[in-house]
Amino acid sequence: MASPRILLCGDVLGRLNQLFKRVNSVNKSAGPFDALFCVGQFFPDEPDRLDELMDYVERRAQVPLPTYFIGDYGVGAPKVLSAVSRNSANQGFKMDGFKVCDNLFWLKGSGKFTFHGLSVAYLSGRQLSNGQQFGTYSQIDIDTLRAFAEEPGIVDFFLSNEWPSGITNRATVSDIPAGISDSSGSDSTVSQLVAEIKPRYHIAGTKGAYYAREPYFNVDAVHVTRFLGLASVGNKEKQKFLHALSPTPSSAMAAAEISAKPPNTTLSPYTLVDQVDRRKETTKRASDIELDSQYWRYDVSNKRQKHGNGDTNKVCFKFISSGTCPRGEKCNFPHDADAREQFLRGVCLDFIIKGKCEKGPACNFKHSLQDDGENHSRKRPGSSNTNANRSKECWFCLSSPNVESHLVTSIGENFYCALAKGPLVQDHVLIIPVEHMPNTLSLPADSETELGKFQNSLKLYYKNQGKEAVFFEWISIRGTHANLQAVPVPSSKAAVLKDIFTLAAEKLGFEFVTKKFSNNSEGRKWLRTQFDKNFSCFYVELPEGSILLHLIEENEKFPAQFGREVVAGLLNVADRADWRNCTIGKDEETKLAENFKKRFQVFDPSQ
Repeated sequence: MASPRILLCGDVLGRLNQLFKRVNSVNKSAGPFDALFCVGQFFPDEPDRLDELMDYVERRAQVPLPTYFIGDYGVGAPKVLSAVSRNSANQGFKMDGFKVCDNLFWLKGSGKFTFHGLSVAYLSGRQLSNGQQFGTYSQIDIDTLRAFAEEPGIVDFFLSNEWPSGITNRATVSDIPAGISDSSGSDSTVSQLVAEIKPRYHIAGTKGAYYAREPYFNVDAVHVTRFLGLASVGNKEKQKFLHALSPTPSSAMAAAEISAKPPNTTLSPYTLVDQVDRRKETTKRASDIELDSQYWRYDVSNKRQKHGNGDTNKVCFKFISSGTCPRGEKCNFPHDADAREQFLRGVCLDFIIKGKCEKGPACNFKHSLQDDGENHSRKRPGSSNTNANRSKECWFCLSSPNVESHLVTSIGENFYCALAKGPLVQDHVLIIPVEHMPNTLSLPADSETELGKFQNSLKLYYKNQGKEAVFFEWISIRGTHANLQAVPVPSSKAAVLKDIFTLAAEKLGFEFVTKKFSNNSEGRKWLRTQFDKNFSCFYVELPEGSILLHLIEENEKFPAQFGREVVAGLLNVADRADWRNCTIGKDEETKLAENFKKRFQVFDPSQ
């Protein structure tokens, strides 16, 4: 496979016409190129060029190839990027770029993604403390990149706006551009990060000068790093602002290729940075983290479209499944009350929407429309008949014919445990109320004792395997039967859980309420005082005693799989973020459950 062909550009400053004219010329003579990565200020530095930028944003002009930028500041940036953030297609935790328009993507905050086999990490914005919404990076962004620095594999490209301070240390003096000062427009935080990340190529802008530094050795790494500073588009000195590279992804290189050292390689300019005391930093870092955007992407409109593409009339999936739709009258699909009623009577969603179900006999739901009759008569919500009917159709009620009893591993008085269907990892367990209740926080207080025993038993069981337990629950005001999820996380990765959940929340536009407790019982008591049955909420209980809580506003879009998606990223199993991608046959499920029961028996509080 041919190596990807990449164009790199310095500060654009809104001069898109001039940039893309040059790009098209280079593309014809030496292309085609796969992408353009822009560092430094992307937006105009004066209002006169805003119209030129808006021509592309509003699709009056065409961006010629996939273009990614990190310099999210300048004239017009707040207005454009606010609109981009509100776009439903950009909802979710995305690290491979928020789409601004066709072929133009904003790399927000910090992150890492794979492009044509290349590992690309980035730090967007600048280090400012004035509370700007755009154009700055946060401590969370820094901590995320530090976590990436500990994972196996080599980062091919690291993109930053500002130059790292100290980059000219140990460099050949004659090669350093005239007028370049290390104290002006340099960032010591970038220096620390690049010394830890150790990318093969570090690209930066903002200095207004072109500088290709000699490669330098990295501490505790076999490969060298090449720094490239790029000038701004249309600079009067006519310094180079566009550079082409075609690197083989490090993941596809032989060890000898990766460790090759050119004769002009220098010592690291960051040796002093590498020697600083990192005791404070180690609490913020963990190993083997992969934050892949695919599983954090939560686009309700796409899911609705997907479920409405059958041969039958299209209907709104969101309305059928939950009884409401945040788009209201603006929704493109009918809000079919009859279809919703059929869903409540236990009819298969695929059968309702598509007219057929691909699972066939393996599906636990009904494949025929249910008439109004004695068993399905409309009762007021909360009536005993209604609750009884729902219990019969519920996946989690032990008395229901739909319950998958072969997954049940332990039964107590108020709670039971079952292996998760479509587990994220081995030993992924659900703690489920025996009673048909919508959440674990509204049960009688005395039931908390038994819940605590199950949680503590799972903690000991996981600890025996060198793992820690993370518990989370998504509580919907339209929920039916609660389940508290327990997922084992390797102890080496547990320390970064709080940072990763916090970062994921920031990417979705909210902030957790965080509180730390000395024991699980006190934490659960606090949760019960914060819970409001009139709001949906999500909470996570972390191994070190912290609880992260988010109360969800009425019109707020929140991914129901959020907890699972975040942990999937930590465990580098992005393809397993959706449980439906992980389902296996009943015989294999039964075998897994039996094996778990044998291993868990000595810890089981119900024994």
